[in-house]
Amino acid sequence: MEEQDSSIRIGIVDDEALIVMLLSDFFAKHERISVEVTATGGQQIIDAFGAAQSIPEILLLDLQMGEMNGIDTATVLKQSYPDLKIIVVSSHYKKSFMGYMLKLGVNAFLPKGIAPLLLAEAIEEVHAKGFYFMGEQIEVMRNQIAANVPAPALKTEEELSEREVEVLRLLCMQYTAPQIAEKLFIAKRTVDFHKTNLLEKTSSKNIAGLVIYAIQKRLIDIDDCFFTLTE
Repeated sequence: MEEQDSSIRIGIVDDEALIVMLLSDFFAKHERISVEVTATGGQQIIDAFGAAQSIPEILLLDLQMGEMNGIDTATVLKQSYPDLKIIVVSSHYKKSFMGYMLKLGVNAFLPKGIAPLLLAEAIEEVHAKGFYFMGEQIEVMRNQIAANVPAPALKTEEELSEREVEVLRLLCMQYTAPQIAEKLFIAKRTVDFHKTNLLEKTSSKNIAGLVIYAIQKRLIDIDDCFFTLTE
């Protein structure tokens, strides 16, 4: 029973039934990841979510689908299920798309040819920390994003309290809410409260957006954001 409670519940949407089947078979043997729902189209997964008593925590989503593309699907799902984490896995993967994907609110953007074990690692990272970036994407952020992507709207820098900046920096360094609570000697619900305020004040949709904001505002060095990915 404990194993079931600790599993990461995911959904898979891809218009290639073979991909859905292969991924489902792979994750059926995974200790920590459980496939709760599958679909071969955007409207199909939207209908499935609407009929389900509980929805997955993370959705693996293809971009290019016949009836409804992944961008439109992600937009609809994010409006109805703002806590849903989305990992886009696409054969149309390009590093240059990453900024748009972050703006859309996805938590990771991966090529469809990614190794299953690396995909599982990305799912674990997104579940625990809210985002996952590959090494080449970090380079794009280091070299391009700070210069080319407009900073999120913020009325005044003073709107971020000293404690909020502390929480923001730790989130960017991939600490989880319980870890931040322990490090700052505050309750987890207080961390969640600060995180909610940060999302609102920076107009960010998720932690990945907070990372971009913190880098643009020079509140943290980009290398510090990804120390666990590069060590």
